[in-house]
Amino acid sequence: MKIYTKTGDKGVTSLLGGTRVSKAHLRIEAYGTVDELNSYLGLLRDLDPAGNAPLIQNIQDRLFSIGSSLAAENDRAKEMKPDLTDSDIESLEKAIDQMNEELPQMKNFIIPGGHVSVSHCHIARCICRRAERQVIRMADEEVVEPNVIMYLNRLSDYLFVLARYWGLKLDVKEIPWRSKG
Repeated sequence: MKIYTKTGDKGVTSLLGGTRVSKAHLRIEAYGTVDELNSYLGLLRDLDPAGNAPLIQNIQDRLFSIGSSLAAENDRAKEMKPDLTDSDIESLEKAIDQMNEELPQMKNFIIPGGHVSVSHCHIARCICRRAERQVIRMADEEVVEPNVIMYLNRLSDYLFVLARYWGLKLDVKEIPWRSKG
């Protein structure tokens, strides 16, 4: 199978269903950012200091499913609902709750950083929030499964808590942000 097809050389690409759209189309931006997030989660899985890799790999699988549903044009999107279920969202919530049990209570915003793994979690969280915003913009105009938005929202929460959890496991001191005002 050839990787290059030359069909996108003029700045257009095909949706699942065959419709050609600009590579700058909102739908392409949405699933492209989900793909970026998925790649970043691969890095997190490689850096994992605390045994979270199996869930991260499952999240990557879910992101492929989300990306496929976002890549389908509206008529096809109705048929291509992502195999994303309430239990996928609940698994993120359960993981958040389990990690939170070990974490000190937060009293301030936390300045990201302290260790490369922790910093990468925060970057992934920001990419996830951008993907969520793009999917919400897309949902204003096109069909998007509600679970997709809920999953991305919960995933960004998971990534924030994961950053804190990895910091705890790596003995990284959290730096609270305090307003100078």
